[in-house]
Amino acid sequence: MDQERTAPLRPRLWLALGAALMAIGVALAAVTERAGGVSVSDVRFRGPDGTMFSALVYRPKAATPQNPAPGILAVHGYINSRETQSPFAIELARRGYVVLALDQRGHGFSGGAAATKGFGGPEGLSFLRRLPFVDQGRIGLEGHSMGGWAVLAAAAAGPDAYRAMVLEGSSTGAPFAKEGTPAWPRNVEVVYSRFDEFAPLMWGVARAGDIGRSPKLEALFGVAKPVRQGVIYGDIAAGRARRLTQPFATHPGDHLSTAAVADAADWFALTLGAGRLPRSDQIWPLKEAGTGLALLGAGALILGLFDALLGLKLFATLRGPPSAGGQGPRWPLAAFTAFVPALTYFALPLAAPFVRPSALFPQAVSNQLMVWVLGNAALALLAGAWLGERRPIGRRLGLPDWVRAGVLAALVAGAIYALDALAGLAAVDFRFWVVALRPFSARQAVAALSYVIPFTLFVLVAFRGAGALARGGRGDYAWAVAALAGGFAVLTGAQYAFLFATGALPVPAMALNTIVAMQFVPLLAGLAILAVHAWRRTGSFVPGALIGGLLVTWYMVAGTATHVA
Repeated sequence: MDQERTAPLRPRLWLALGAALMAIGVALAAVTERAGGVSVSDVRFRGPDGTMFSALVYRPKAATPQNPAPGILAVHGYINSRETQSPFAIELARRGYVVLALDQRGHGFSGGAAATKGFGGPEGLSFLRRLPFVDQGRIGLEGHSMGGWAVLAAAAAGPDAYRAMVLEGSSTGAPFAKEGTPAWPRNVEVVYSRFDEFAPLMWGVARAGDIGRSPKLEALFGVAKPVRQGVIYGDIAAGRARRLTQPFATHPGDHLSTAAVADAADWFALTLGAGRLPRSDQIWPLKEAGTGLALLGAGALILGLFDALLGLKLFATLRGPPSAGGQGPRWPLAAFTAFVPALTYFALPLAAPFVRPSALFPQAVSNQLMVWVLGNAALALLAGAWLGERRPIGRRLGLPDWVRAGVLAALVAGAIYALDALAGLAAVDFRFWVVALRPFSARQAVAALSYVIPFTLFVLVAFRGAGALARGGRGDYAWAVAALAGGFAVLTGAQYAFLFATGALPVPAMALNTIVAMQFVPLLAGLAILAVHAWRRTGSFVPGALIGGLLVTWYMVAGTATHVA
């Protein structure tokens, strides 16, 4: 039995690696956001109905009450947060704009219920206009996806309160906005990527590449023929200018597209008259790299903290070398574990109201995922029995050791959470793209108490399956990753291959499922590594699974929308 799996644990390497990556990543992200003297402030303000809103204010050094700068309201999309807009916020602030990156209603640290009362757009615009260092005569609106509907609601509430707008991956009209006309909204640019998954919903065309032929877009532009990309229609001075651009990206890929960011910056330079930099002069990828390093560091630190705490006398009874987890061939259980959860996930649209949002379970997406994970946990237990895994997997733990494992899990997850909250003081969290660990709002923290039991039950069953696949060799990690993440990687990859080959998803109605599923691949792969790491040191799937349950609950609840105020 190799030394890694026996008593002399080696936490120092993981601890040092995790701490280094987190420190370097947070510092890089914070410095990038503040390049050129930009300040970043976390603000709270109340709307007329008493709802508390959260936002980040990016303020250029030159913006003062004596020299007010043009302002931009930037709003993220569904089940995202204000930090998702950082590529746009960073580059616009560098170009001289004050940017208010808003948490929509029911998202992030903002109160209220998601998808209600204009999404928070009117309140965000009103607050931006009240900032003394913002030029009220030069206000722009930028929103991605549902955030586009938020800024359209702001434009409808204040038709003379802004001068220009950029819709990123969004649309006028149904289902949540006023219909666009040649006169409304004012000076609008539509940035709609060539492989956007929501083209049927947004613009009524099967493929995003065909958006120029959309009757809804033609009505917005005031033309009776296909809209050409890159051409300015109408008059900027009259507020009737329009332009369509189509970067090579997907719907969530807008946030990783230098072309999408440059298109927005160029449009505001044309319509608001602020400073212009070359399209290639963009530094936001450094911030994305920094927060990505911090996220990787958090993963390494979890492993190191687990090992370090396991070395304490309090947790000594949890330590133990594992036996081989299962018997016979591994591929039947691995294939079942990989593909059944993925297939059942794609069979259930995320809009299905299995458990309607309530005070106890207030998040629609989390509710559907809760039903899904519990159903798959039951299927996995049945499959294990059918495939011959009737004996206990790993060594049995008594109630005292379950309690010790729970305490250990709380200490590990709590330490990572505390570090994430500390990074938040610099307006940074642990993320890459839309894969993020961000602190709870008070309301999310309460909701997490309801979701933690079902999500932890699922992780216990998943880690039990990883233990059943263990045979004591280095290949255990590969088997676990394939079993937990392989099905989602294959099915999601196949859908995107189809999208890039044909211009449309095979099942357009499942666009939201497909976008969310991308996050499951790294999330489940990380859980697989934790499962094997903990198994090798304890001989049980329980200690690692309790940590995983807390992390999954944190990730899900803090990262999605709340639908009950």
